[in-house]
Amino acid sequence: MEESVPLDRYTFGRDQHCFGCGPNNDIGLQLRFERKGESVFSHFTLGRGYDGPPGILHGGLQAMVLDEIAGWTLVGLRGRVGLTSSMNVRYLRSMRLGEELVAEGHIEQETDTLITIKATLSQNGRVGCLARIAYMMPDCEKMKEVLQGPLPEGWERFFGGGS
Repeated sequence: MEESVPLDRYTFGRDQHCFGCGPNNDIGLQLRFERKGESVFSHFTLGRGYDGPPGILHGGLQAMVLDEIAGWTLVGLRGRVGLTSSMNVRYLRSMRLGEELVAEGHIEQETDTLITIKATLSQNGRVGCLARIAYMMPDCEKMKEVLQGPLPEGWERFFGGGS
């Protein structure tokens, strides 16, 4: 049996406010992640206020969670951060609010410049939503260009070192 290893929720600093994973974002999901073998997981429950139709998790939030698990799959398995370049989402069944959800990501394809993640969102052992998400893998200079300024402290390690 493979050991589950929690990923550090402060990987991006104590003051980061990402909507999906930011530990200090009061309106965010504050998702937590763990690596197990060649996959990354998040277990969570969302309640009222995250609705699409009554009692059903909003489809756009499902897609956001899949992008988040895929991004943390890069962090947890490769120690890298990518930029989402494409995302193909397929909705298979409704996901109920108030019941545990499990997001899972694993690497499907990989080159030096592009990594594709397969991500799923399941409930009660059944996949409700899945996505294939491609990430461009920027170097430090490209990421500085995207951010229009310097990288946050400690982020160089996610883009191949050097500043």
